[in-house]
Amino acid sequence: MEPYIYILTTNGVLFLISIIFWKFPPKKINGLYGYRTPKAMQNEDIWHFANSTFNVAFLKYSGISLLAALVLTSISVEQLTWQPMVFVALAILVSLIKTERAINENFDDEGKRIK
Repeated sequence: MEPYIYILTTNGVLFLISIIFWKFPPKKINGLYGYRTPKAMQNEDIWHFANSTFNVAFLKYSGISLLAALVLTSISVEQLTWQPMVFVALAILVSLIKTERAINENFDDEGKRIK
């Protein structure tokens, strides 16, 4: 497969999904769309906080992932195989960790704001 097509179908699609999440965040708690963890679904306040935090982090890190994969493609002398998928996994993982940390810093176990 052409390296740039591979990058656009992995990292590019991830970036497109992050734009969709950022532009069209979920309005209400649901089990289908949005940042859905048990803590995030505890109440509406946490739900909106978690989704806005995740959407910004996801947009940022998926953009970095796309740029890093494009740079790697342009300087790579070998065929790309698993490397772009590592950027995808890292973008998702970092976004999840940052969101969970932000939730834990701003809400207690009962779902009330700390600050």
